[in-house]
Amino acid sequence: MDADLTRLSAQVGRGLTGRGWKLATAESCTGGWIAAVVTATAGSSDWFERGFVTYSNESKLELLGVTPGTLDSQGAVSTGTVAEMARGALGASRADVALAVSGIAGPGGGTPDKPVGTVCFAWCARDATARVETLRLSGDRDAVRRAAVIHALEGLMALLAPDP
Repeated sequence: MDADLTRLSAQVGRGLTGRGWKLATAESCTGGWIAAVVTATAGSSDWFERGFVTYSNESKLELLGVTPGTLDSQGAVSTGTVAEMARGALGASRADVALAVSGIAGPGGGTPDKPVGTVCFAWCARDATARVETLRLSGDRDAVRRAAVIHALEGLMALLAPDP
């Protein structure tokens, strides 16, 4: 694992440990990369609860409780879907916080409304409203996926930051 991902994962671990929280991940386009990054960090068993790789729409429905209406009206790559993925990961785990990612990493699959590089993110603490965001990431498939992993973990760090 590269130094940036190692550093970021260690920061996430310290942030979660400081709050006494555990993390669950719900991943589509990153295919478990976020879970792999955090479990490569020594001591992650203290703060990583579980991960869901829900690449297909069916798995989003079955494992995370994403509603068919959301998938039909907004699509798998949408803020509505990732918000439901994050809430579903919390509901199906003992985690205190979840993050979710769904996107179009390419090289194909893009549309005029959702071009390759479109990635949606959600971060949600238990009993809180999910924070969602959509980015247009550039580069080849690997670059889009790596940037999504970094952004997901950085977003989690923002959620963990102490209130001013």
